[in-house]
Amino acid sequence: MQSKELRQKYLQFFKEKGHTIIPSAPLLPENDPTVLFTTAGMHPLVPYLLGEHHPGGKRLTSVQKCIRTGDIDEVGDGTHLTFFEMLGNWSLGDYFKKEAIEMSFEFLTGKKWLGMDKNRLAVSVFAGDADAPFDEEAYSIWKKLGISEKRIAKLPKKNNWWGPAGITGPCGPDTEMFYWVGDPNKVPESFNDDNEDWVEIWNDVFMQYNKTTDGKYEPLKQTNVDTGLGVERVAAVMQGKKTVYDTELFQPIIEKISALTSTPYTGNEKSYRIIADHIRASVFMAGDGVKPSNVDQGYVMRRLMRRAIRHGKTIGIEENFTHVIAKKVIHLMSDIYPEIQHEEEILKTFQLEEEKFRKTLEQGIRYLKKIYGRAISGVDPENLPPGMRIENNILRIDGKEIFHIYETYGIPPELSQEIMTEWGVRFDDQTMKESEMAFKNHQELSRAGAEEKFKGGLQDNSEATTKLHTATHLLHSALRKVLGDHVAQKGSNITAERLRFDFSHPDKMTPEQIAEVEKIVNEAIASDAKVICTTTTVEEAKKSGAIGLFESKYGENVKVYDMSPWSKEICGGPHVEHLGQLGKFKIIKEESSSAGIRRIKAVLS
Repeated sequence: MQSKELRQKYLQFFKEKGHTIIPSAPLLPENDPTVLFTTAGMHPLVPYLLGEHHPGGKRLTSVQKCIRTGDIDEVGDGTHLTFFEMLGNWSLGDYFKKEAIEMSFEFLTGKKWLGMDKNRLAVSVFAGDADAPFDEEAYSIWKKLGISEKRIAKLPKKNNWWGPAGITGPCGPDTEMFYWVGDPNKVPESFNDDNEDWVEIWNDVFMQYNKTTDGKYEPLKQTNVDTGLGVERVAAVMQGKKTVYDTELFQPIIEKISALTSTPYTGNEKSYRIIADHIRASVFMAGDGVKPSNVDQGYVMRRLMRRAIRHGKTIGIEENFTHVIAKKVIHLMSDIYPEIQHEEEILKTFQLEEEKFRKTLEQGIRYLKKIYGRAISGVDPENLPPGMRIENNILRIDGKEIFHIYETYGIPPELSQEIMTEWGVRFDDQTMKESEMAFKNHQELSRAGAEEKFKGGLQDNSEATTKLHTATHLLHSALRKVLGDHVAQKGSNITAERLRFDFSHPDKMTPEQIAEVEKIVNEAIASDAKVICTTTTVEEAKKSGAIGLFESKYGENVKVYDMSPWSKEICGGPHVEHLGQLGKFKIIKEESSSAGIRRIKAVLS
């Protein structure tokens, strides 16, 4: 079964079970300051999991784009990915454990659907701890469906608990499903999650709790179901492939990489896979408006792209190549995800970043030659370059200096090792361990800084983010009045402190235009107009004069927020009840985001 059929069957199954199909949300969370990227299908649905009404109803299903950055260094093995697609179905205060587990079992084993052998299935449930009890209900349901007790593992929170997506929010116990991919004639009688032939394929999360800022788990007002089934992993299982990279999702990309080098895939799988995964992820980031930079989402994108370039060099690709692979990704996936169809702009991003990085590498190599190149012809023991030492007449270098070279010039330790070994410098295990330790310390500091910057949860900052979200609508309307109807939203990101709004406009705004936009927004706030929300179809919303932004991300029914006479837009929410609640609006920056796209950052006080 190809991935295309897998997506179609999944959505069809849950549609037949009364679920509304909703499109994938963007990779950049619009109103959640707690994370850099959308990490799961539930992430965009947090307000609805907390009780807000969804225009699609109480049963939803989707194929969601996801980015997870915690395992970047693990990419290259058979399972880890930075970008992946998550099939999901949700119950918002409707059905719960019994129905969710039974539907999962039916989709996996039903002949009309995936038709998996139930004798090769195993599951795990939450064992219980001081925060929540053993999930006896899930355990009993699986037994009734015919899963042997020896195949139902009771595992702790680290295995069978999901969430929250940020630091606070909805969470709860889960039950995971595993499929035996080893010899079908040698399926073990009992389940052991340490055995790699048991592959996790599905996760049903039962959201019963809300984690608060003080670490407590309080019962949710409504119980929800959130499930996740990875497209790439299940496709590999259904196709009998050993790794996700052996499926049709990656093989055309790997073939394109192979055409650029004489280094074969066999024996160099890790580099090929890193290139394929990282460029694929970067394409989807670019599709949602991310640009390489030294901060936030842009920093992650830059790291992925540069790591791909370095591994291209490892397998002998000397020319600029990332745009070639990116083009292949676009052609493979743009029929499913139209947001990556603006090929020219995306490829230009790759070309510029690769050219910039190659220049940085050249500077770094020149630095190495200048400071350390003397080593080949001997070095004065009394005047050694930074980090160098002589041991037993052998020239060595400290790992911390290798990391410094990486941090300053972007030359990875393995490349410094390759270059300097040719000059007579020896690298021992201690050198590389020191370098690795320095890099890990750097990662921990970076991660700690990011957590500090994005700490808090959606609900904890809900008042601030809700106000800023409402202000974004007023800003958009004011921009159209001042600049013209060509203005359209191209991206939005909101933290608890500020809003960021990207819009189509060819020119830098004048100080007079900025002042006029501010004036209009503040007049709207001063009017204290009521914010009225209605649910209707996309067509009816358009007829009523509502502006539809990113219409592909909405389902058949949508919410319209009417702030007449100031604004009327299709939006998922949330918003304030009266505009007077917003305070004073101030634009703090207007700048270019990309060709033809301007960016405004603004605050409320």
